[in-house]
Amino acid sequence: MLSQAFFDRPAPLVAPELIGKKLVRLQNGKRLAGIITETEAYQGQEDSACHAHVGKTKRNEVMFGRAATAYIYFTYGMHWLLNIVTDLPDMPAAVLIRAVFPVEGLELMAENRPMLADSQKWLNGPAKLTQGFGLTGALNGQDMLRPESEIFIEEGLILPQSLIQSSPRIGLGKTPEPWLSMPWRWEISWQEAYNRVNKENL
Repeated sequence: MLSQAFFDRPAPLVAPELIGKKLVRLQNGKRLAGIITETEAYQGQEDSACHAHVGKTKRNEVMFGRAATAYIYFTYGMHWLLNIVTDLPDMPAAVLIRAVFPVEGLELMAENRPMLADSQKWLNGPAKLTQGFGLTGALNGQDMLRPESEIFIEEGLILPQSLIQSSPRIGLGKTPEPWLSMPWRWEISWQEAYNRVNKENL
């Protein structure tokens, strides 16, 4: 697993460094894993796109706690989304995991998310990956650094910075500037992930 110090930093520093890392989920004793290919950073109460912008609530209180905690919330009345809390306590920030490239446990992922036939692109969206990994609010607040955690991050691919592209975050609606255009989304292409995974035989 990664260290506490890795997560004890602002989300815009953590998010790009999570690209290439391996998201792991233990579901009923079976291991599911995927290489993280897309992330978004949400930083503090000053960030108008961040859930913490309105202050501490029952929904977002996990963000105000210890870094490396899973923040899993329900949205649009139908989807769970996975975030990882970053920064120091009472400095609410989190990284949204938007997409992963599946490398382990594809058979179970297929049972969890049978809607698409192309297994390599099952998890190319934040709601798709939570479905494939069987993630729900039951794991909200889980410490991802505890040995017994059901969800955690491991080292994965070592990627040159030139392969990681940044752009504004997606789906922010009427979020005011400068937050609407902050380049706090990072990704590598599906093809690059495919090439690297196969090259390193992950």
